[in-house]
Amino acid sequence: MQLNFHSNNASPRDPLSVSIVIFRPHRRLLELTLHTLNTAIEANRIASAPVYLVNNGTDEHINWSEMTNEPWLRASIIEGQGNVGYGRGHNLAIERTTSRYHLILNPDIELDDDALFQGIAFLDAHPEVGAITPNIRSGNGAQQFLCRRFPTVLDLFVRGFLPRSLRAPFAKRLAHYELRDAIDDKNVFWDPPIISGCFMLYRTEVLKKLGGFDPRYFLYFEDYDLSLRTHEIARVAYVPSVRVLHHGGDAARKGFTHIKLFITSAIRFFNRFGWRWL
Repeated sequence: MQLNFHSNNASPRDPLSVSIVIFRPHRRLLELTLHTLNTAIEANRIASAPVYLVNNGTDEHINWSEMTNEPWLRASIIEGQGNVGYGRGHNLAIERTTSRYHLILNPDIELDDDALFQGIAFLDAHPEVGAITPNIRSGNGAQQFLCRRFPTVLDLFVRGFLPRSLRAPFAKRLAHYELRDAIDDKNVFWDPPIISGCFMLYRTEVLKKLGGFDPRYFLYFEDYDLSLRTHEIARVAYVPSVRVLHHGGDAARKGFTHIKLFITSAIRFFNRFGWRWL
């Protein structure tokens, strides 16, 4: 069942809020994220927006007032909870906000100046849509295909752990998994099964109906889970006019701990939504 989420159902204080979960951040990338977010908020003609920085742990002292010294950001630091994981960290912000829209954002994203303007305009025009995902590019300008069909175990293994030099025999199936036959930089694509948690622009009402992220995922697959649950109550759209730059990396490149977390979350995901091997 899909529901319409009309703006006259509530009168929240802020049109937009943002949450960013931080754990040992790359300082320069975080600064770029906050600066481009500030510019995008200004370009959308929002007076200002509450930005929740959820500090799950840092290796160095950060002067938050200096870091967030941007005129359009009303920053709130949520800290002292320890490293509670990615999804639970965002939930701490989601449960606080009363905004109309909420942006789930990674600290390694650069927003185009009109990204929020385009995203909010699309949501305003389509009340049946609960969440949108943007056109995501890498540092060299190439499009990242982060929308997904439902994965198989083999898809995840090949994409996550197999060296690129050995992936050629699986190119066709990976392209299918990554929706390369459906996603381009010009056309809206309706209802991609899974969207990336690096940038999710939601109606806050939808997030609250869903209860935010499932806190049982410490890291990885929490966005897969949230995406599939969103389809139960609202539509999802890939909107290419919303453009961002992403500096993310694969789990296998981050060491054994991340590999273990990836596998643990994958098992939890398949146990919930059903196992597909090949």
